[in-house]
Amino acid sequence: MEKFARFIHELEISNKTNDKIDAIVRYLDVAEEEDKIWLVALFTGKRPKRGINTKLLREWAIEIAGIPEWLFVESYHTVGDLGETISLILPKPTHHISKNISTWINELAALSKESDEAKKEYVLNAWDGLDVQERLIFNKLIGGGFRVGVSHKLLVNAIAKQSGIEANKLMHSLMGKWQPNETNYTNLINGLDVDTNISQPYPFCLAYPLEQEIENIGGPEEWQAEWKWDGIRGQIIKRKGELFIWSRGEELITEQFPELEKLKGMLPEGCVIDGEILALENGQVLSFNSLQKRLNRKNVSKKQMEETPIGFYCYDLLEYEYEDFRENPLSARRSTLAGLISALPENTTIFLSPVIEYNSWEQLANIREEARAQNSEGLMLKKLTSVYNTGRKRGDWWKWKIDPYSIDAVMIYAQKGAGRRSNFYTDYTFAVRDGDKLLSIAKAYSGLTDKEIREVDNFVKRNAIEKFGPVRTVKPELVFEIAFEGIAESGRHKAGIALRFPRIKRWRKDKKADEINTIEDLKNLLNSTRHADRTDKGI
Repeated sequence: MEKFARFIHELEISNKTNDKIDAIVRYLDVAEEEDKIWLVALFTGKRPKRGINTKLLREWAIEIAGIPEWLFVESYHTVGDLGETISLILPKPTHHISKNISTWINELAALSKESDEAKKEYVLNAWDGLDVQERLIFNKLIGGGFRVGVSHKLLVNAIAKQSGIEANKLMHSLMGKWQPNETNYTNLINGLDVDTNISQPYPFCLAYPLEQEIENIGGPEEWQAEWKWDGIRGQIIKRKGELFIWSRGEELITEQFPELEKLKGMLPEGCVIDGEILALENGQVLSFNSLQKRLNRKNVSKKQMEETPIGFYCYDLLEYEYEDFRENPLSARRSTLAGLISALPENTTIFLSPVIEYNSWEQLANIREEARAQNSEGLMLKKLTSVYNTGRKRGDWWKWKIDPYSIDAVMIYAQKGAGRRSNFYTDYTFAVRDGDKLLSIAKAYSGLTDKEIREVDNFVKRNAIEKFGPVRTVKPELVFEIAFEGIAESGRHKAGIALRFPRIKRWRKDKKADEINTIEDLKNLLNSTRHADRTDKGI
């Protein structure tokens, strides 16, 4: 535990990617084999099942600390993390317990079947034998994940540096259904478990946003342009007579889309296709709002399939005839993919995502302006010579999105953030005008500079009107421009409207609250997007 606690502390105080990688490498150099597998598991979302209710942890901590509940609640709101709050309020330990991380995890797993009294005795003894940082790790093992800014790609790069194994191979090995209690670290990173799971996907290749003049990336003839479709990025895998569909979020979603299951009898053996799951009708791509009706459903009815048909737009070919195709240039992968799709029996569920023809950047910029009419977010630019990378590689793929929608709204509620933002009001609720009233329309917490966050925090503390738990009602004076990607009707929101990916674009210090947008403005925008969808359907 001591090694792991020092390691987590190093990650928490590091802001630079290379520092985090070096910290992981140092830990892997000294950790036990059984602890290494749990490091990978914890950082890839395969944490142990919760065996102790966090409500009990809270009750026990209040009892041992000898403090009233209201003081614990206030401390929790200030710290912003339950595990850290508990580790800070407890008395100093009277002895020291030394166990490695895997031992703690195994003991906690065994404890899940015990009585609450046995659990309490174990937890209190552990708290009394660990220092503050070690208690925090112990509490995290019980209650949740580790938010230390370590992405899958960063973890893979660190393991690659420490082991000498290629990052592409490592990422392939780490994705999938492996469990830490069913394999070991050496087998995992060497891919010895991969062949046992024929559904194994490849790591997705991602794009950087284009934030420079288009002319600076080279000549138009060097690039392939496609529409950036707004759906669910996924991989269709056909191996050994079975079909699997993975989302970019590493979820196996085959059963959610029965329309695609017939591809099992159509696609050739040993192929993996990268593409987008979209709502389609009469050969037209519908909006993401339409697709949402089909998401996260365990059982899909015939009526739902008829009302929102699903299709798959193919982008890339990652495996062909069981051969890894990712190192071939895009132009070659695309040519083989086109041949594969054209050879399939005629169907209405799988399509080749069209390549946009253009002769100049100016012409492509004009085409990009038509993106919303295509229910697209903009354009994707892919270098014809590029390989299929793991994650992002600057200069190979760019996403050239259209400008988002935006409205001016006033802040009406504020709440403190979590983690390093736990001392500042950084989560805000915004409203638009509805006659003489204000109607909440969106929550957002990103988009302000550190200086602006401090200014808003100071305003909230000076202008709070009411208090509802951690939420403060504030004077409706601060106006912000809120950017968002889409708009949809919603029965879950008081306004009847939901915004897709709302975020703060800028603080409108030049505007007053009586100049913000109205709910009618949003309804008009919603109606215009509905009209576009109806037009696509031929209505």
